[in-house]
Order: sequence, then C-alpha cells, then structure tokens
Amino acid sequence: MMTALPLDQVRTLLSVVDEGTFDAAAAALHVTPSAVSQRVKALEQRTGRVLLVRTKPVRPTESGEVVVRFARQLARLERDARAELGMRGEGEPTRVSVAVNADSLSTWFLGALTRVPQEPPLCFELRREDETRTAALLREGLVMAAVTSSPDAVAGCSVRALGRMRYLAAASPAFAARHLGGPLREALAQAPVMAFDRSDDLQDAFVRRLRRGRGGASPVRHSMPTSEGFLDAVTAGLGWGLVPEVQADRLLREGRLLSLAPDRPVDVPLYWQQWKLDSPALAAVADAVAATAAEALRG
Repeated sequence: MMTALPLDQVRTLLSVVDEGTFDAAAAALHVTPSAVSQRVKALEQRTGRVLLVRTKPVRPTESGEVVVRFARQLARLERDARAELGMRGEGEPTRVSVAVNADSLSTWFLGALTRVPQEPPLCFELRREDETRTAALLREGLVMAAVTSSPDAVAGCSVRALGRMRYLAAASPAFAARHLGGPLREALAQAPVMAFDRSDDLQDAFVRRLRRGRGGASPVRHSMPTSEGFLDAVTAGLGWGLVPEVQADRLLREGRLLSLAPDRPVDVPLYWQQWKLDSPALAAVADAVAATAAEALRG
C-alpha cells in the first residue's frame, strides 16, 4: 500500500520534465541516466500510473502533471521555509511565476507588481498567454498563479473574481468609410478584421451576437500577437477589432478611432487563480493584484 511519494523520485520526475530528456536530467542532478530512469520507473510503479510520455522532449501525462505540480509546490514551500529561517542564499530572490493575458499585461497588471513589497526581494517570472488558456499553465504546474477567464478552480488552486475587462468594437474613420457602409451586422461579416492570433474568437463571437448566432467575422483577417500592435493596426486602418476600453478611450476622444457599436460593449470576466500554499510572497502578489484590479476593471 502506498503511504508516501518519495521526494527524491518526485524531484527527479520534475527534473526530467524541465530538462526534457533523461540524460539532461541526469547531468543536472549529477547522477547517471540509469539512476534517473530507475527513479521514474519506481515512482510510476508506486503510483500505478504512467507519468511520462517518452518523447523528445518528454512530456507529463495527466497523472504526471499532478506529480509535477506537487513537486513545484514542494520546492516553493522549501524556499519559503529557508527564507523564514534566514537560510536564503546571498542575493537569492523569491521567485513568483504568473501567467497573464496580453491585454491585462499592457494595461493594469504591471501596476499591480509595483505595489508588491520588495523586501524580501522578489523576482517575477511572467508567462504571456490568452486568458482562456492561462489555467492550463496552472494545471501543468508551470506557474504558481494566473489571470484567467475561468471561474472554475484548477485542482489545488483557489480562485477569486477580479472584475471585468471591457472591450469596444472599433475602427479608424477611414476604414469605416471604406468598409462599413450599410447594416453593421452584415458589413462586419465582410470587412477585414484584426485578431490576436488564430485562437482569438472575440471578434467572431461579437459578429455572431449581432447576427443572432449566424456566421462570424470575415475570413479576411490579420493576426497581431501583441496588445499594443493590435491597437496600432486597428488605428492604422488595417482592420476592425475589439479594443480594451482603457486603451481606446483617448483615441476615441481624439477622433482617431470610431466606436462601431457603443451600446454593445463586450465584457470579459477575469479571475485570479493561485496555488493553495501558505506562501507570504504569493499572498503579497495576490493582494496587490486584487487591489489594482478593483481600480482598473469594472466591478
């Protein structure tokens, strides 16, 4: 009967996932590749699950992700304990890894990080990802916390509502004059459109709302995978798109952008999810994020 997960085996599995191969993990751990393989096999026998897909690079199975997440949380707790005991290495900061969507990163999130106390010193590791996919990085144990659009807590995580980021359908005046004559619901289905990347469905969902579930935005679409670049492209007239209200406000007042449907804003709810750890550093970041979001987002 399994009573515990041997920590050396758990740490070895994490090293294999991080390094990508058994040989690289062996070099990092200063043991032989055979020892690494034996530890991983022993852990798989102990859990009764296949934990790794033996590809190059290796990747964890769904069960393996659970163990990897546990290993990262264990490492986080060990670092916090060392810090509280005064055993922190000279100049060694506390690292906090967070996944955040591009629009939040470009508008309000950096302001939150400036509010986090820097004593003891912190080092932020940010992963930019769409808000619909940041939860996956939490699930895989790659980050400790995430700004996400999902209210459903990832296993082992807590969740709290941050607020709603409002988007406005916008285009340059010249673009609107050239492409958006006639009923808006029909024009937007044909006019060139901006998208963040191939998985960005925001513009398509907006057109479907206008057309009562039919179709989507035009197949003539341009991808711009940065928040600032997306805004610049819409302002330049490359296509229409849904722009964060906070970014669009000044351009609308200056007449450089037109709001295409002022009575139909799109609100995207955002949530903060984080590991359920008694970590002072993580708690400080969470408090700063919640306070800044309360000021920057709609309630």
